[in-house]
Order: sequence, then C-alpha cells, then structure tokens
Amino acid sequence: MSAPTNTRACASVATVPSRAEIAAEIVRQINLRGAGKSVCPSEVARGLSPVWRDLMQPVRVVAADLAEGGRIEVVQKGVRVDALTARGPIRLRKPQESD
Repeated sequence: MSAPTNTRACASVATVPSRAEIAAEIVRQINLRGAGKSVCPSEVARGLSPVWRDLMQPVRVVAADLAEGGRIEVVQKGVRVDALTARGPIRLRKPQESD
C-alpha cells in the first residue's frame, strides 16, 4: 500500500521565479492586454506557478520596481499608487499620459 501524496508539501518546494522572470511576465501580460487595459497581480502570479498565492508579494515588489523605473503603472481605482504600501486590490498597466 502506498502512502498518500501530500501535494501541499510538494508545492512548497516549487521553484520560485527570479525577479527577472516575474518582471518579464508582468510586461508580457500587460503588452498582451493592450493600451488602456490592466492586469491583476494574481494573473501574473498564476502565469508563473500553480502555487500562485505564494508569489503575490514578490509580484508586488517587482511591480513597484518596474513602476519606479517608469516601465509600468500601479493603480488602484484608476489612481497611481505605490504597490508596496497600497492596501487592497491593485492593477498593473502600461504608463498612461495622464490619469
């Protein structure tokens, strides 16, 4: 008789994507979505791993870096915010001329 498989334990040893991989996925998804559209950080995390909840904070950190560099905007209800200090849902989009 074989022992039951613990998928949670296996998931915890999943490889964490690098900052560069996370950045590339953010930019890829924003470009696919198109101008004037945004993506949720959870969509980015899901695109990187089936264990996506563990990636939510790393995605926010990388999004903050990309926003600081002017490559993306982080918004909440259409208003630019800091990805690291904003509470609640945020969205990621291409930089806009004005809000």
